[in-house]
Amino acid sequence: MEPARIVADHGQKYEIRSERGTSWATLSGKARLKASELRSYPGVGDWVAVKMMNEGDDAIIHEIVDRKSLIARQAAGFETKEQIIAANVDTLFIVCALNHDFNVRRLERYLIMAWNSGVNPVIVLSKSDLCDDISSYIAETELIAPGVPIISVSAHLGIGREQLETYVYPGTTIALAGSSGSGKSTMINWLTGAELQLTQDVREDDSRGRHTTTHRELFLLPQGGVLIDTPGMRELSIWDDDGGLERTFEDIERLKEQCQFSDCQHKHETGCAVLQAIDEGSLDRKRLENYHKMQREIRFQMRKERIAAKRNAGRSSTSSSKSGKRSRQEWRKEIEE
Repeated sequence: MEPARIVADHGQKYEIRSERGTSWATLSGKARLKASELRSYPGVGDWVAVKMMNEGDDAIIHEIVDRKSLIARQAAGFETKEQIIAANVDTLFIVCALNHDFNVRRLERYLIMAWNSGVNPVIVLSKSDLCDDISSYIAETELIAPGVPIISVSAHLGIGREQLETYVYPGTTIALAGSSGSGKSTMINWLTGAELQLTQDVREDDSRGRHTTTHRELFLLPQGGVLIDTPGMRELSIWDDDGGLERTFEDIERLKEQCQFSDCQHKHETGCAVLQAIDEGSLDRKRLENYHKMQREIRFQMRKERIAAKRNAGRSSTSSSKSGKRSRQEWRKEIEE
């Protein structure tokens, strides 16, 4: 067995990089049978144990090394299933353009995903050359992300690169996340010093962009470390909650402790410290509304996950039962013969 890292996910095939260079790999039959859920399959950034074939041109993945972090979301669509975005990430660059793409409510959603994943978020406000009032955008972002580093950049003017590179050094893994047209592909070309990703202009009327990245992929950086690009997310549904909600809304969580009643819902109760903060102007009402919205969404998502888990367990039990019956029938047939 040899160690390798997943650098691209193409569905049934993976692109890996090892000491031998780049190879194509597939998951072994045994590993596929052991995979009880989607997170049991490899994702970009995963370290894996492989057996090389055809003089290193191809490989079989036998095992996934334990992950130190995993960025995931509820897959787009109606089916309840987890989608792995990236594994073993140290820092997540949450990219948001300073145009119509700017949305603090969406940033809160990305922050929940980051904290849940065990990675350190950094908010990157891109395309600063298109903005006349950068300081107001930074101030608005600071209100919803206290303590989170915020960097305004312009790849066109070469502004902010040195600040980004403080997070890039040998042994580190950076991931990019953001909506289509936020400038992630341009940032990759900027940081790598090469035209590795195609870029497309966004529509001027609404700042919407088309997907230029169609799959997750890992790139080596000349400064050391690696960078994982991900397709633009037009919708980001939280898969689970592991403290990310509380971490993102720490200000509301602190205020909750001062409420008169321990079961205060922060809607119309007397003695509510959260509502008092809104009246005094120290808390934005829209932030509280998004907090309630995310609470409802996470509760709903967790209910769906429990129902899906029970359904899958039932299918597995039925399949095993049928398999067992077939085995006994075959055994009896052999005895009779």
